[in-house]
Amino acid sequence: MTELSLNCGAATDTGLVREHNEDRYWMDPARGAFLVVDGVGGQAAGERAAEIAVAAIRQALGEAAVLTDESVCPTCGAGAFACQPISFHLRLPEARVRQAIAAANNRIYAAAREDPELAGMACVLTLALVEGPRVTVGHVGDSRLYLIGSGAIRKVTSDHSPVGEVEDAGEIGEEEAMAHPRRNEVFRDVGSRPRPAGEPEFIEVRHCELPNDAAMLLCSDGLSDHLTSRRIREIAERYAGDAAQTARHLVDAANQAGGRDNITAVFVAGPAFPGRSAATRPRLGITRIRPRRRVWSGRVAFLSYGLLLGMLLWAVLRIR
Repeated sequence: MTELSLNCGAATDTGLVREHNEDRYWMDPARGAFLVVDGVGGQAAGERAAEIAVAAIRQALGEAAVLTDESVCPTCGAGAFACQPISFHLRLPEARVRQAIAAANNRIYAAAREDPELAGMACVLTLALVEGPRVTVGHVGDSRLYLIGSGAIRKVTSDHSPVGEVEDAGEIGEEEAMAHPRRNEVFRDVGSRPRPAGEPEFIEVRHCELPNDAAMLLCSDGLSDHLTSRRIREIAERYAGDAAQTARHLVDAANQAGGRDNITAVFVAGPAFPGRSAATRPRLGITRIRPRRRVWSGRVAFLSYGLLLGMLLWAVLRIR
């Protein structure tokens, strides 16, 4: 359970082109759990995959792991009954994140096997588990997690896509990657085949910190394909205490930039994250006051000089 007092809010939209919204999200600030899922599969299959993923992850994070002879410890890779500190390992945030995403993967695959109309369905997702200032991120695909604070923004996750790899390597710039025709291709997904929690090249786990004066954004690629990181930071810094409103502003901006895909944003602000408006307000007040003082001083001087001149003229006329 998180010790931070987090202000969180979310917004999602179908966009201006798609007919269905295949994005889903989940927030549980009491558990410190935040999730964005982008369904893949077309028609209703993508939506179904995303819904299964949310339900499976919610359940997995709320339950203790069930061990069998085939279980593998997601932390050390050993067989569950060969791993001596298994009960400790399964309580670690990384293990909980891996188990939850693997549960979603295998449930999606099973559902597709049972219903031919759902064949090929899958999803990409980003899951964040916050415990105190520490954040454990489980990530598959091209949804993203950003950290925002101190006038900067940092992308924590990597895009599991051909274009994302060359962008992360610095071979192409952000705006070039956003416009690339292969932008939406991914080589990792959740649900296309059965996978154990500890399988290499499946779940990317990252660790970072969320200070009190920072914010975190989880989003689908419908947002990051339309807004540069700089634009995201500018909108986030207008946060004024309403995280849901900030999420809505981000989604609206992505629609204004084209809205070619479903768009979802989950915005999580630390208790001391001020946005930029609070910091600039006092300086604006001082700027407004100073010119008035200068103008008033000029009027006083003019009246004083006029009065002095009048007295001198009166004295000269009296002498004559």
